[in-house]
Amino acid sequence: MFADRAQIYVRSGKGGDGHVSFRREKYVPNGGPDGGDGGNGGDVILRVDDGVNTLADYRHIRKYKAEDGKEGGKKNCRGKNGADIILKMPKGTVVKEAESGKVIVDLSGDIKEYKLLTGGRGGNGNQHYATSTMQAPKYAQPGQPAKELNLFLELKVIADVGLVGFPNVGKSTFLTKVSNARPEIANYHFTTLSPHLGVVDLSDAKGFVVADIPGIIEGASEGVGLGIEFLRHIERTKVFIHIVDAAGSEGRDPIEDINTINNELASYNASLLDRPQIIAANKLDLLSEKEADEVILKLKETFEPKGYLVYPMKAISGDGVRTILYKVRELLDSMDDKPVVFEQEYFPDEISEVYEPVNVYYDEKADEYVVEGPRIEKMLGYTNLESEKGFLFFQNFLKDQGIIDQLEALGMEDGDTVRIYDLFFDYYK
Repeated sequence: MFADRAQIYVRSGKGGDGHVSFRREKYVPNGGPDGGDGGNGGDVILRVDDGVNTLADYRHIRKYKAEDGKEGGKKNCRGKNGADIILKMPKGTVVKEAESGKVIVDLSGDIKEYKLLTGGRGGNGNQHYATSTMQAPKYAQPGQPAKELNLFLELKVIADVGLVGFPNVGKSTFLTKVSNARPEIANYHFTTLSPHLGVVDLSDAKGFVVADIPGIIEGASEGVGLGIEFLRHIERTKVFIHIVDAAGSEGRDPIEDINTINNELASYNASLLDRPQIIAANKLDLLSEKEADEVILKLKETFEPKGYLVYPMKAISGDGVRTILYKVRELLDSMDDKPVVFEQEYFPDEISEVYEPVNVYYDEKADEYVVEGPRIEKMLGYTNLESEKGFLFFQNFLKDQGIIDQLEALGMEDGDTVRIYDLFFDYYK
């Protein structure tokens, strides 16, 4: 089964927590802090692998997590960094944020590897928080949290030329004539159940890649038939070869067929009709020479004023095929040779919050509740507690940060003393 879509969950590694410890040596009774830093969490990395051509693996395993960073240790020992997780993707995979459908990265063109999510940074150990007023800090910085995303993966084949048309009009036959691709061929609809790529080699010109897209029918853009399953694969192509059953061997009108297919292309993506299109009028061997000439004339009168080129073709015998190939090459030479790459629309959020630690505890010896930490220290540095407005601001800060809740959880009641560095407060609700 050709798997060209999948939805997965990815998570980077959490940063390891900083450690709280103090030097304990025989002749150093009051050693300073020596808690080590936590290790960084692992990253989530997407990597193009030429040996992978479908998304089948991601249909079976849907959750991918990088390793968390380890906690710091004593004696300034840093915690081990978490291992990255590398997801191997086929070339041409478009990675989208699942809920919004916005493109995060298109793994094609020059992009061979992409860091999707950065692991959380490890927290600082308590050695970093020693100050003149707090020489024995009992807190350390927690590691930054992991980042997570739900992704929608969509493989869009990379080809220069797309073969479009109704089922059973000769697209697979055409592909076998012009390349080494060998799709299944039979006289029934939807013989081709997955996109086939073929490399066209021209003796005196540069070759190109052709994609045989499973037959598109009316309503394909709305999910009818198989078309909607594979329309995505024509979005990268630069030129369309629109193969039509010019003989009307199944009772359809070739002009109506062409209009129907083009309407489906436009419904899926209106810009597709802006791309050059060659109409290959196939199965002319089923008509008399006079009938064939009349059909070709009618097709040219209808579509060449719209900018489409019409060429007669007999895919089985190969008549007219070479002319079409060289015309395609001419069109490609007039265009930018860079592949069609989808621009980034969604940028994974960067964690901007600084996770500074706050230590809240009850000092039984002094019979007081203590609040300390670099976040508190910084707040005291730019807050004027002598003004009513400044003091109210500081109170709200303690509430918003959940510090009041922590103190009450420790048993603090009305009239109890709270010490914040060299400041003392009586608590009242």
